[in-house]
Amino acid sequence: MSEIPKKPCTRCLLEQAGEIDLARAVSERIALIPSEKKANAELYARRLEICGGCDCLISGTCAKCGCYVQLRAARADSGCPHEKKFW
Repeated sequence: MSEIPKKPCTRCLLEQAGEIDLARAVSERIALIPSEKKANAELYARRLEICGGCDCLISGTCAKCGCYVQLRAARADSGCPHEKKFW
């Protein structure tokens, strides 16, 4: 009997979706954001929580604009691209 392959999580951030290498690359990009332009840890976590419940999150990317939500959420001056502007 063959094992049924697991379907990747589509409503997850990159690491949870199994995109470990891509998650690492995004984390490296986030580290390059100057501290004065970076969202604080609380704001970042709140943004990711909101994105985690959004129907537009597909394997770590936003279906509205195509960005990696973790990268967008890390920039203090960025906003949600959804027409409802969740954050």
